[in-house]
Amino acid sequence: MPGTILALFLFALVVVTIGLGVRIVPQGSKHVVQRLGKYHSALSPGLNLIIPYIDTVAYKVTTKDIVLDIPSQEVITRDNAVIIANALAYINIVAPEKAVYGVENYVYAIQSLVQTSLRSIVGEMALDDALSSRDSIKAKLKAAISDDIADWGIALKTVEIQDIKPSPTMQHAMEEQAAAERARRATVTRAEGDKSAAILQADGRLEASRRDAEAQVVLAEASQTAIRKVAEATQTGELPVVYLLGEKYIEAMRNIANSANSKLVILPADLPAAVRGLISGLPAGPR
Repeated sequence: MPGTILALFLFALVVVTIGLGVRIVPQGSKHVVQRLGKYHSALSPGLNLIIPYIDTVAYKVTTKDIVLDIPSQEVITRDNAVIIANALAYINIVAPEKAVYGVENYVYAIQSLVQTSLRSIVGEMALDDALSSRDSIKAKLKAAISDDIADWGIALKTVEIQDIKPSPTMQHAMEEQAAAERARRATVTRAEGDKSAAILQADGRLEASRRDAEAQVVLAEASQTAIRKVAEATQTGELPVVYLLGEKYIEAMRNIANSANSKLVILPADLPAAVRGLISGLPAGPR
């Protein structure tokens, strides 16, 4: 009976020992092995053998890409504007032993490093540049932290600026500033429109007055020519004037008769005498 128990014990011990010595590492992972408390090796995916009771798997590290969410933080730009920015960092562990022994918590360390670098980069930029230069910030950020995390056996594949926007207080101030600027432009545009309209109206009046004056000159010259031709035809001095004034008189009477307010127009029977009466009432001109 004691022999049987001992055999079972030895069998169990062998099974446990074999179980401790055989390690199967899944694809996408690496296991860090310590020998007597000291780093010994990193097991690659597949079947691996270690020394039972001496070697132990201390860390299991993924070799897949890891996405780190960089929390939002307030960043002050060069012109003292407050903006809120966050990012995503894509990392890959290429040397597991450095990642687990080089830094206490590589996730927290990288998040802190990205936040610090982001504040430093944005702090050197003006507000407008920071809001419109994501690619530039991304490139500077990647260059700033790649070398640092390489010492931890971690490669930075890329970093993306997920969101960058003014703080609520700053956004409200920017909206008020934009509204004031639009109101100012509207006022200037309206004033320029009024000015242009006034200038055009003045130009119109000036052109109309100039043309009226020219028309009066043309009419006067036409009257002068008509008087001269009538005088030459009749060889008298008074008759041409009487003729033209009579013509004007008749035309004026016709206009009065055609107006809506006139119902009856009476013409003098002796029109030439009436015209002569008008002429005699005029002051004597130079002879």
